[in-house]
Amino acid sequence: MLDAFSRVVVNSDSTAAYVGGADLQALKTFITDGNKRLDSVNYIVSNASCIVSDAVSGMICENPGLITPGGNCYTNRRMAACLRDGEIILRYISYALLAGDASVLEDRCLNGLKETYIALGVPTNSTVRAVAIMKAATVAFITNTASQRKVEVITGDCSALSAEAAAYCDRVTAAVS
Repeated sequence: MLDAFSRVVVNSDSTAAYVGGADLQALKTFITDGNKRLDSVNYIVSNASCIVSDAVSGMICENPGLITPGGNCYTNRRMAACLRDGEIILRYISYALLAGDASVLEDRCLNGLKETYIALGVPTNSTVRAVAIMKAATVAFITNTASQRKVEVITGDCSALSAEAAAYCDRVTAAVS
């Protein structure tokens, strides 16, 4: 995984050039938006359990067969595994958002996830739905529009960060679909 700075240095080094132009401007923007990025990650991390449990509950409400005998969330062990997987996925989304780079999400979370879920018999449509619910909640926390969970935020436009987080959720959806 490369952070924004390392990525620019590696790219410049590979072309034997100084860091400048668009790369330098991108780093300036990254630094300027740094506090918003840190706050956004903090909102996600501080509410991770709520985000994941709401996503799993919503997924089950839409498909109650998941908690009937033979369903993928039937028994406490399977439900715990479902919640654990949601936490892991959200954690890697927060890592990617912090770094401003999806490589950690791709390499450590999504690589082989679909094959694993297929081997375990996990229904991909349920996973996709849970991630969609997590995506909506994550965006709501970043933009401070989550109902009854308002926090003091530094004023400023967080639409780019919420779009970035949404894109990471979309990567998860694409990886398991």
